[in-house]
Amino acid sequence: MSSAAPKPDPDRLLPPSGRASFTSSGGARSHSKAFRYSSSTKTKKSSETTEVPLRNPGWCKQPPGSVSPAKRQINEVKETRTTINCVTFPLPGEGPEQQLLKPDEWSYCDYFWADKKDPQGTTHVTGFEVLLQKQLKGKQLQKEMAEFIHERIKIEEEYAKNLSKLSLSPLAAQEEGTLGEAWTQLKKSLHDEAEVHLKFSNKLHTEVEKPLLTFRCDNFKKDLKKYDHHIADLRKQLASRFAGVEKARKALADRQKDLEVKTQQLEIKLSNKTEEDIKKARRKSTQAGDDLMRCLDLYNQTQSKWFEEMVTNSMELEKLEVERVEWIQQHLRQYTTLRHETDMFNQSTVEPVDQLLQNVDPAKDRELWVKENKTGDVRPIDLDI
Repeated sequence: MSSAAPKPDPDRLLPPSGRASFTSSGGARSHSKAFRYSSSTKTKKSSETTEVPLRNPGWCKQPPGSVSPAKRQINEVKETRTTINCVTFPLPGEGPEQQLLKPDEWSYCDYFWADKKDPQGTTHVTGFEVLLQKQLKGKQLQKEMAEFIHERIKIEEEYAKNLSKLSLSPLAAQEEGTLGEAWTQLKKSLHDEAEVHLKFSNKLHTEVEKPLLTFRCDNFKKDLKKYDHHIADLRKQLASRFAGVEKARKALADRQKDLEVKTQQLEIKLSNKTEEDIKKARRKSTQAGDDLMRCLDLYNQTQSKWFEEMVTNSMELEKLEVERVEWIQQHLRQYTTLRHETDMFNQSTVEPVDQLLQNVDPAKDRELWVKENKTGDVRPIDLDI
């Protein structure tokens, strides 16, 4: 199988969402809440916001001029994305409108990103699995078409056999004259027509049925499994990375909560915690934030890899489907060509019959019959005494 499927412009190979997201509180909060890291100055008159991009291996590097990570805070901003089955998508109406990778082509690479529920509604089927099912269904339908042609061949063979048998019938064999000649030719035409239909059935087998049966016969399902396993492994990696983000998110929320509690206790003197304890808690909070950014970076890299492989492999499956349809079209057109040829040959078998029927002459037939069967040409006369 060819794997040289064309790739769209690399600038357009961007994941569905544009920014990373994480929550500021502990617990199992949804990934659909979007946040930004903000660093505040000592005067608290301004804040510098660092958005975490989702599209570059250098995503999580601290920008030039930002303050120490120890002084970063998390501020909630408007929700702009949602995560479904560990894949992040932009919310409708949020962010710039996405352009199709292959506009006006209804390409596979543009319409199978989300998962869908199976007919029972119990499990989810990925968009790529839908494409694989299309390939398997196409293979089955191709097999059914070959079975249909096989039944057509059997009908032709039986028809030819019956025509040949009928051509040997002794019925009306004693017909004479020009009509008898036409009748004899008509019976002979049945034998000729039988030969035409027998040849038609043989060509149907070699030029239509067999190609439909053998097209992508070897290793096709194995090749499809390779596609399936490759994309499925990437989805498993993506789920693992997302679980890591969620774990790191919760750890950060716990560290921030601990730092907040210790700070409040120190301020109202409900605890003998020293400033060294506060600094230690702040370092742990900062480290948790860095861990979250690292996990987010790994998640986004994995999603980008999955995205690119989805585009490449879905376009390869699209190419395979085009080849299948064109192959079937080619051989069904061969069927119609053979059918037209059969009609022409059948016409040629009846042309001699037509000619002899036009030459049928009742007067001549009467002459010939009389000559062979006359009993005498002297007519009777009156009796005389």
